[in-house]
Amino acid sequence: MEYRKLPRGGEKICTLGLGTSSIHESAPDEIQAIIEKAIDSGINFFDLAAGSNRMFEPFGKSIKGKREKVYFQLHFGAVYKENGEYGWSRNLTEIKNTFEWEMKALGTDYVDFGFLHCIDEESDFKDVIDNGIFDYVKGLKDSGIVRHIGFSSHTPSVANMMLDTGIADIMMFSINPAYDLECGDEYGIGTTVERAELLKRCEAEGIGISVMKPFHGGQLLSDETSPFKKALTRNQCIQYCLDRPAVITVVPGVRNMSDLTELLEYPTSASSERDYSLIGGFTPQAAVGNCVYCNHCQPCPVGIDIGIVNKYYDLALVGDNMAANHYDKLTVKADACIKCGHCDKRCPFKVKQQSKMKSIAEYFGKGV
Repeated sequence: MEYRKLPRGGEKICTLGLGTSSIHESAPDEIQAIIEKAIDSGINFFDLAAGSNRMFEPFGKSIKGKREKVYFQLHFGAVYKENGEYGWSRNLTEIKNTFEWEMKALGTDYVDFGFLHCIDEESDFKDVIDNGIFDYVKGLKDSGIVRHIGFSSHTPSVANMMLDTGIADIMMFSINPAYDLECGDEYGIGTTVERAELLKRCEAEGIGISVMKPFHGGQLLSDETSPFKKALTRNQCIQYCLDRPAVITVVPGVRNMSDLTELLEYPTSASSERDYSLIGGFTPQAAVGNCVYCNHCQPCPVGIDIGIVNKYYDLALVGDNMAANHYDKLTVKADACIKCGHCDKRCPFKVKQQSKMKSIAEYFGKGV
């Protein structure tokens, strides 16, 4: 299992996390077994925006004696009806009561990541401020009950409003090829450019991203339902998300032990099984010519890591002061380009990498 550090805090988080929105479809004993197997397999990050409150007590049992080994996102605004079914609320009293019940069911006295839930519209942002939810979660952070504050969103413009507050250490965002290439559903909000700029801003400002909806609700996994009319595999979708700027972890949901077993194929899969470059054939005009850091252009005969060179350049352009330092530490830089054309021929997004290497080298002060 691969782990990445949260920029603000330094926690080492597994790149393959686990969502719990559908895990309630299993019996309580199986839910506990699923979480225990996930932990034993190296998964240490869980999203607890559950489809039913039936999940919480089995989850609490599974982490008993292992609390320090796991991190989880708890959502302030996700509430549960009398029958246990998921709902959402902007009522502070209801949110407080739900939080107290969740903490008891989980058997914990602290939360790793306290999330402002579903900040998708400007009215959501206004409500969490005006209704005291923002200040409530901030108070929990000040008292140490919440270790980090985060938020979930599907909307770049509203996510930027949340980032402007300076309160968030992590953002949960919907990422997959369909959304990013403007072929998604009502949750795939924002243009290709808007979504890319949001992710680059997060990287520049040290905001980690946990990814929801990596499979586009399962639609990307089938020829019949994929908007591209061509299926991708779970491994390809996960790798695509992990190659996006600022992404720390991907948290696909599971319904049962079989789903978990399939996901656990990712950590040991070969790079060829993760290669998602076929999406280059689906690319809209807005994305043509933009490097997505997939490194399908590799191997470079002189050893340039073309994807990471492009990433540092893009981050520098949006104000990441550390990007130039990271670039400077590379063993092989853009100025090593010999203009062989190998990368241009292989790029599925039609990026003219020879020209890019020249521009990047000049930008960082090492003209070719």
